[in-house]
Amino acid sequence: VQLVESGGGLVQAGDSLRLSCVASRSTFRINAMGWYRQVPGKQRELVASITAGGRITTYPDSVKGRFTISRDNAKNTMYLQMNSLKPEDTAVYYCNTVPARRADWGQGTQVTVTS
Repeated sequence: VQLVESGGGLVQAGDSLRLSCVASRSTFRINAMGWYRQVPGKQRELVASITAGGRITTYPDSVKGRFTISRDNAKNTMYLQMNSLKPEDTAVYYCNTVPARRADWGQGTQVTVTS
C-alpha cells in the first residue's frame, strides 16, 4: 500500500496543523492505522492510533488532549489534528498500519514548531 502524508509546515508554539494521509488501496479500511513521528537520532514513536472502524483511538500522554486522529474510510484517508503545538512536537510525521509494515513507510511530512 502506498501512503502519502501531507499537511506539515513551520508554525509557532500554540498553533495548529492538520495532517492527512491518503492510502492507495481500499484495503486501508480494514486496518488499524496510526501516526508516527521521528526526530533525528531517535526511534520512531507512535503518537496516535485508530481502529479500522474508527471507534477507538489511543494516544501517549505526550500528545493526549492536543492531538486527534480520525479517518474517512470512504476516501481512504486518515487525519491528525494537532492543536497547541509545542517545540518538542517537531519531527517528521508518518502514517502506517498498527503494527507498522516496513514496506509501507512513505516520505513523511515535516512539522517544525518554533518557540
